[in-house]
Amino acid sequence: MSAKIKAIGLISGGLDSMLAARLMLDQGIDIIGVNFNTGFCLTDHKRQIRKNSADKTRLQNEALQAGAKLEFPVEIIDISEEYWQVLTKPKYGYGKNINPCIDCRIKMFSRAKEFMIENDAQFIFTGEVVGQRPMTQHKQTQELIAKKSGLEGLLLRPLSARNLPPTIPELKGWVDRDKLKAFYGRTRKPQINLAQELNVIEYPQPAGGCCFLTDESYAKRMRDMFRHNMDLDSIPRDEVILLKVGRHFRIGEKAKLIVGRNEGENNFLERYKKGKISLEVRDYGSPVALADANLSEYETMLAASITARYSDCPPGKEAIVQIEKDGTVNELDVLPAVPEDIETMRV
Repeated sequence: MSAKIKAIGLISGGLDSMLAARLMLDQGIDIIGVNFNTGFCLTDHKRQIRKNSADKTRLQNEALQAGAKLEFPVEIIDISEEYWQVLTKPKYGYGKNINPCIDCRIKMFSRAKEFMIENDAQFIFTGEVVGQRPMTQHKQTQELIAKKSGLEGLLLRPLSARNLPPTIPELKGWVDRDKLKAFYGRTRKPQINLAQELNVIEYPQPAGGCCFLTDESYAKRMRDMFRHNMDLDSIPRDEVILLKVGRHFRIGEKAKLIVGRNEGENNFLERYKKGKISLEVRDYGSPVALADANLSEYETMLAASITARYSDCPPGKEAIVQIEKDGTVNELDVLPAVPEDIETMRV
């Protein structure tokens, strides 16, 4: 090659993207990694929760860790605002839960193309394996994603390249196709064997993905939010963040209660008290609970009773619940809710 070839790699920090990057580095390709923040990454959320709890175990960004181990730069690109349209109006629909995976990949690859042009790179690569994931990693879907993102011929998948038509980087000799792989399907054995061969020792164990939108419980809460909001574009982003924590109860057509489950979640909820009603039980160990500001008298009683249910107040004993709104604190005496009576309200 007469000039140094540069590529942009979509780096999750998992084994597949690390191996794809290593294969490119071993062919002398100069790479820059990108990692997209959609606002729905489970690991990012765990990192925020641990910041506010007694558990100080550090969770590093896996993409940045991968870049440090393999010695290439990784840039985090925040697409959380523009991602809302992808989530609420997916052209290609949802997966099993509320995951708009095809539209998500098109969005990411479109942004990666912009980044490629800005950095004078020649192509993009990913760690995808044909047949590994049901919605986005079949050949026809991959062709669609490349076309819609404007990357036809410029999107290389080093782990499955020899199962796919040659790309421009291969046809132009920037990359030696014979040194790429032909992995297929969901088995992890070829990747693990390749990791040993390439001496890639430290990598995260597969954990079913990092996206809240593939989680059944989160999807149920998101759908509930959609059902109770006519204008999806007007939903405050804080409400979306709060779907990630606590126990959720639909206590009225426009009213919901969130009850923290542990110290980290309680501290997290404390940060979102503004504009809401917060509830805690006096004289007993208590969760932090948040409810919508405009509750009826009945909904307020119900919220207090549910909060008492998850406190250390004994069942059947009256609890004093402190209810704070806009800096004003009132108290309400209630009996803790009976679990069977509130289970149907759980979201």
